[in-house]
Amino acid sequence: MSQSILAISYFFHLIATVVWIGGLVMMVILIWPEMRRTLAGNPALYTMLTRMRQRFFPLTNLSLAVLLVTGLIQMTGDSNYEGVLQITNEWSRVILLKHIAIGGMFVCGMVMQFWVVPALERTSLLIERGKGDPTEWDKLRRREVRLTWVNVILGILVLGFTAWATAI
Repeated sequence: MSQSILAISYFFHLIATVVWIGGLVMMVILIWPEMRRTLAGNPALYTMLTRMRQRFFPLTNLSLAVLLVTGLIQMTGDSNYEGVLQITNEWSRVILLKHIAIGGMFVCGMVMQFWVVPALERTSLLIERGKGDPTEWDKLRRREVRLTWVNVILGILVLGFTAWATAI
């Protein structure tokens, strides 16, 4: 494989990793806690969280697509790669663990994006119109936060497995 293609692949892979995992970490450690402190009890909190999600999900979806394409390019270009589902060396076992963690991140993201967040947004709209149940919103919000933390932990594992595979 051409070194230029591999270098371009690494570049875009790193950018997508920063956007996806870095964005998740920023959300759970900085943005959400401060938004809740600043906007506690204010209906603007619901709108702000909805707007944040609307901006973040397309970025994470694009990042996932970039990671899949560039990851396949990098994997096939690695001298340890022996073929699809050939788990014959330490590197391939670590890559398998990495892919399991990525699969977990994907599942958590899909659950949030297609079930939890739509329910949150419906509940937010109802609350803004004086018809919703804030306890239901809190329950859904806690579920979103838990799933996001699971995603962060899985993302850290992905980075750890990447470092391990790179060291082999």
